[in-house]
Amino acid sequence: MSGDTGEERVADLLRSRRDAVLDRWVELVTEGVRGRITEREVRTELTELYGLVERAITGDGTASGELRAALAEVSRSRARQGFSPSETAIGVFSLKRAVHERLRASGGDGANAGFSEFSAYIDDLGLTTFEAYVATREQVISDQAAQLLELSTPVVKMWEGILGVPLVGTLDSARTQVVMETMLQMLADTGSRFAVIDITGVAAVDTQVAQHLLKTAMAARLMGAECIISGIRPQIAHTIAALGIEFGDIVTKASLADALAHAMRGLDLRVVRGTDA
Repeated sequence: MSGDTGEERVADLLRSRRDAVLDRWVELVTEGVRGRITEREVRTELTELYGLVERAITGDGTASGELRAALAEVSRSRARQGFSPSETAIGVFSLKRAVHERLRASGGDGANAGFSEFSAYIDDLGLTTFEAYVATREQVISDQAAQLLELSTPVVKMWEGILGVPLVGTLDSARTQVVMETMLQMLADTGSRFAVIDITGVAAVDTQVAQHLLKTAMAARLMGAECIISGIRPQIAHTIAALGIEFGDIVTKASLADALAHAMRGLDLRVVRGTDA
């Protein structure tokens, strides 16, 4: 910001009424965050920003860059803490209200003209804040989606040489990729010969889902392991038959127990009762 009479009036007010303006700014922001951040934390945060604003509006280019960087960091912090865009933006825009209230109390047309320039400057800073917030929220959502995808595709060791892959919900391309990568890594780490993919919790099986299952089974076969698909309920079996889906020589079983029994036979294992041992 350059220094005409009105702008100088705003700059002088920020310096001479520093405590009053800062206190009002802290009060407005504290109300806006609804107790999710303590007043002490808000004051510490805003005191630093206030000093940078004071320097920036007098034309200090270094301070202007530092101010934008500080606001971006505050926005990223708010986004990670789950604050809404409005709760984040109030941290910037409420400074205009605090300054305007003090200018109105002091009176003077020149002050109003200076405030218009100051208001435009704060609006520009608000855009910086919003852009940083949006970028961080998108990254947070992306990270959470990846974490949920990993959690929804567990690969567990059911028996020595046998892995289990219980699937629940919808099987799409992204999830298939995660299942395949996780299962192949577990096959390599454990040296297992069988992987049981249980689709009991998969709501529906169509041609696309079947293709995903076939890809996973083929990938396991390239690792020297055999895939068994379990959880073929009557409704699923009817759908598969109606669509003409062919699983080829991939073994399918009605239940997880049947699939486990098949895998154990393949490993030449037998479970007996204690009295029969």
